Amino acid sequence: MFYLLSMSGVLTSACGAQNSRKIRISNTESLVEKEPLIEPFGFKGGYLSELWQIAVRLRGSGGNQVIGLGTQSVLWSDKSVFLAHSEDEGNALMYAITQQALKIIKGQSFSDPVTLLEDILDEVYAFGKKLTKNPNLRKTFILNALVAVDNALWLLYAKENGLSSFDQMIPEEYRSTFSERHKNVAAIPLVAYGTSAEQLRQTVTDGHFFMKIKLGQPGTQQEMLQKDMERLGSIHEVLKDVRTPHTYNGKLPYYFDANGRYESKETFLRFLEHAQKIGAFDQITIVEEPFPEELQIDVSDIPVRLAADESAHTDVDTITRIKMGYRAIALKPIAKTLSMTMKIAKAATEQNIPCFCADLTVNPILVEWNKNIAARLKTFPGLNGLGLLESNGAQNYKNWKTMKSYLPISNQRLGDVRDGLFSTGPDFYESSGGIFKLPTHYNDLFGKI
Repeated sequence: MFYLLSMSGVLTSACGAQNSRKIRISNTESLVEKEPLIEPFGFKGGYLSELWQIAVRLRGSGGNQVIGLGTQSVLWSDKSVFLAHSEDEGNALMYAITQQALKIIKGQSFSDPVTLLEDILDEVYAFGKKLTKNPNLRKTFILNALVAVDNALWLLYAKENGLSSFDQMIPEEYRSTFSERHKNVAAIPLVAYGTSAEQLRQTVTDGHFFMKIKLGQPGTQQEMLQKDMERLGSIHEVLKDVRTPHTYNGKLPYYFDANGRYESKETFLRFLEHAQKIGAFDQITIVEEPFPEELQIDVSDIPVRLAADESAHTDVDTITRIKMGYRAIALKPIAKTLSMTMKIAKAATEQNIPCFCADLTVNPILVEWNKNIAARLKTFPGLNGLGLLESNGAQNYKNWKTMKSYLPISNQRLGDVRDGLFSTGPDFYESSGGIFKLPTHYNDLFGKI
C-alpha cells in the first residue's frame, strides 16, 4: 500500500559539476509507501511500528526526470511532536512539510542544491512551526522532511550537468572533506535494550566488531543508571575477550547512544566510573548525545569522546557543540539532507573533528547514499583504514529482503555485509552504489496513482 499527499495537503490512499547552469524545476510529485517494522522499535520514551518511505519525483525544464527518496522518523527528529500525536498524525505532519517544500520550489531555478536548501530552509521552518503548533520545533524535523526533496535535487543537478558519479557531483569546496576511498566500511549493528546475550554472540560470530549500544533506559535517573550499568556489565561479559584485526588495540569498540537521557554530568560520570570498575572503559570509543540538547554545558573534561548527533542540526550548531567539547560528529545525510551534511562535515573537518555516518533505519537505497559519504570520510581514530556506517534496517524492517530487491543494481551485492564490513571497492565507486539509476519500484508506484 502506498499513499499520496496532494498539494492541498489531503492524505489519500492508492493501492498498491562545478560550472553548473541554472536548472528550472518544471514539475514536482511525491508519494508515501509505509513499511512495517518486525516489532515496535523503542527509544526516547516512544515506540515506532512503521516508517514512511517518501518518494519525490522532479522534472527539469530539459525533460530530465528523477526520483529522490527519504525515510521519515518523527520520534528521532522531534520527540515532542511524536508524543503529541498518533504515529500516523506525526508522519502526516512531516510529510505535509515535504509537500510544502515542493510547492515552494516548483517553477524555481537553481544552480546547486546547497544554495537552494539555504534559500528555502527558513520559509519551510516557519511553515513547520505553524503547522505543528510548536514554536520550539527542532530544525532536524524540517531537515528530515526535506531529505527526499534534497536527494531529488541532487539527482536533477547531476543529470542536467552531465554528471554520472558521486565524486563528480561533490562541489569543489567540499571535496577535501570527502577525499578518502576506503576499500571497506564497518557495518555497525544496533544492540538494543532487549538484545539477548545469545543474539549478541551471534552478531559477533557474523563478523560485526563495532557495536552501537543503546543507553538511557526507561525510569528515573537512578533507575536508568542502575539498568545501564547492569546492561553494560552483561554486554562486556560477552564481548571483553573478543578480538578484531580492525582496531589498533585489537579490542571491540563500544559505541554508546544515550539519546540525551542523562540529565546531569554527575550521573553520566557515575556510569563511566562503573565502566572503569568492570574493565570496559578502554573500549568506549564513542558516546553519542548523553545529555539533553538544552543542557548547554562544557563537556571537555569528560574522559571519553562525546559525539553530537541530533543537536548538530546545522553547520552552525556543529561549531557550537565542538566549542562545548564534543569530539565527534554523527553525520546523517539520510536524515538531515546531503546538502546540510556537506556543510556539517566541512565545519567539523576544519576543526579536526572526526565524523562517521549513523542510521535512521532507512531503506536499502538510502543506505547506499549514506555509504557514499561514509566511504569518503577520514578514518575514525583507533581504526585501521575503515569508514564507519551504522545500518540497522535488516534488524528492524519486516520486509527488508523485498526492499533490497528495489536496489537499482541487481548484479552487485550492494547491501550485503560480510565479516562485519560493507565492500566499497572499485565497483562501488564506479557505480556510486547505484544511486543515479532510476529506482524502478518507486517509479512504478507513481504510475499507479
